[in-house]
Amino acid sequence: MNSVWTQARRAARMNPSIIREILKVTEKPGILSMAGGLPSADTFPVAELKAACDKVLNENAKEALQYAASEGFAPLREWVAQRVTSLGMQVTPDQVLITSGSQQGLDLVGKILCDAGAPVAVETPTYLGALQAFTPYEPIFTSLDSDEQGVDPAAIARLPHDAPGTRFAYLLPNYQNPTGRVMSLERRQAAVAAAKAAGVPIVEDNPYGDLWFDEPPLPSLASLWPEGVIYLGSFSKVLTPGFRLGFMIAPPELYPKLLQAKQAADLHTPGFNQRVVYEVVRNGFLDEHVPKIRARYKANRDAMAEGLKQHLPPGCEWQTPKGGMFFWIRLPEGLNAMDLLPKAVDAGIAFVPGAAFYAHTPDPRAMRLSFVTLTPPQIEEGVAILGRVLRTALEDIGAESAP
Repeated sequence: MNSVWTQARRAARMNPSIIREILKVTEKPGILSMAGGLPSADTFPVAELKAACDKVLNENAKEALQYAASEGFAPLREWVAQRVTSLGMQVTPDQVLITSGSQQGLDLVGKILCDAGAPVAVETPTYLGALQAFTPYEPIFTSLDSDEQGVDPAAIARLPHDAPGTRFAYLLPNYQNPTGRVMSLERRQAAVAAAKAAGVPIVEDNPYGDLWFDEPPLPSLASLWPEGVIYLGSFSKVLTPGFRLGFMIAPPELYPKLLQAKQAADLHTPGFNQRVVYEVVRNGFLDEHVPKIRARYKANRDAMAEGLKQHLPPGCEWQTPKGGMFFWIRLPEGLNAMDLLPKAVDAGIAFVPGAAFYAHTPDPRAMRLSFVTLTPPQIEEGVAILGRVLRTALEDIGAESAP
């Protein structure tokens, strides 16, 4: 039967998130999931949010439940501007746009800065959600060489030759999703200097910056080049993702167009949510709450680091992250993470194959493990199961290659 619907060309470029598809599998009883990048629900400040909801509805119900300004709730924008000064940024509230999660910020960036056939530079690997957000606008992705410290500044410097007209470089300097790596100060300075010289602006995504374990985060890229960086932040990792609240800080010349794109997308982020979150954070609550999250996640990080050391077979490679939510594992030669996933799920453990995080030339041996939603005993059990799955797979390879 022929359809009467003709889809836009961009629709063909949209693909489901492999992470969301895997999460459906992990809903089965008994699965220990290290797949989704979900904050621990045990960290959600339910009592504080309930009290804030009551206060907003008792005192400002009509305003909170009415249409609101597209820019966002003014007191919350002022709070964000003050908060990011701790990252060395000099920001006015007029540069702050409240978004429906930082994911919407990525979509707005795509709408305003991406054209069909125009280059966009990304790390190797990079955040899958950013690739999904930019792809419908038909850019050509350029994969930037990266190592354990993040993007290689030399790769940015080559962009005028390798990808003339690059619209921006998308970078995650703090505890990157998926690798967990953090850029050193020297690397940040060199990357920004290279971007300046190449005339390539930066989109800095920082949803994990507050989740440091060993030392506070380094200066933001935006603080090193205010006029050349769009900065994205989120309340999802420090309060609750269910409110879908994020923000972007844009140079004044870009702000009006980003605001127009926001208006076309959803008019405004829910005003009730914004007012509730402002009531929770305005008196310094995060300064008490976030350290508790860090302590919990650090204990989980340590449990996973120990479990990996004990249970994974020789040939596996990883680094212990200094913050964030993820370990990035590279499997021994001959193993394919995507092929192993069904076997792992059958055994009771789920992970995310790493191939989905590459714009080009995926690494079939890579996988991402999240350590924040399980308890340390569950993490130890899950890593032990994963180790058995990997060892069995290696034994099968050995049996196949035997004469």
